[in-house]
Amino acid sequence: MTQFSASQIADMEQRYRATFINSLGGFKSVVLVGTVDGQGVTNLAIFNSLFHLGANPPLWGLVFRPDTVERHTLSNIEYTGYYTLNHLTDKMYEQAHQTSARYPKGESEFKATGLTPEFWEYFPAPFVAESPIRFAMEMREKIPLDLNGTILLIGQIKHVLLPDHVLQPDGFVDLEKAGSLTCSGLDSYHRTQRIARLSYAKPDSWPQEIPVIG
Repeated sequence: MTQFSASQIADMEQRYRATFINSLGGFKSVVLVGTVDGQGVTNLAIFNSLFHLGANPPLWGLVFRPDTVERHTLSNIEYTGYYTLNHLTDKMYEQAHQTSARYPKGESEFKATGLTPEFWEYFPAPFVAESPIRFAMEMREKIPLDLNGTILLIGQIKHVLLPDHVLQPDGFVDLEKAGSLTCSGLDSYHRTQRIARLSYAKPDSWPQEIPVIG
């Protein structure tokens, strides 16, 4: 097996190291974050740092890289207090990936990539119309991380939109039925294939497979 010490990792070329380290953690959630600025210009950016923080209240975290360049998504969220999270599918992943390009402030990634902004009357941030699963989010806390200069943003779900057929009787959201993609590293997108759902683990019994309805 190939081995790398901490000093060898530190000596890697910057882009190589970023690709290497980002790939180690396995498959991750990948979403498009929709925002709008004070002039009404929409913004769309791809993130693979989304993680679940709690169900009551329903909280999700996003990690923003060090603020060494303009962060349009973060500044828009700070200004309005709201944003959307939108799943990717295999019909839109190339457009989604393109949103990571550094478009100048004032140029909408929706327009640049051909994705469609969708507004709900009661919510200020744009959703991606092509996305099958979408959350409306409200910013709750911003935490600067001194260790590496990144920023942890915590948001609370205000509304969820998803297709009827993906919701199971026990509340499980079947992402395969929705066509949601996952990612690994910085640039690798994947479809998924479920092996099984298993029952709640208890010390005195072995888990049983949970059937998926529909």
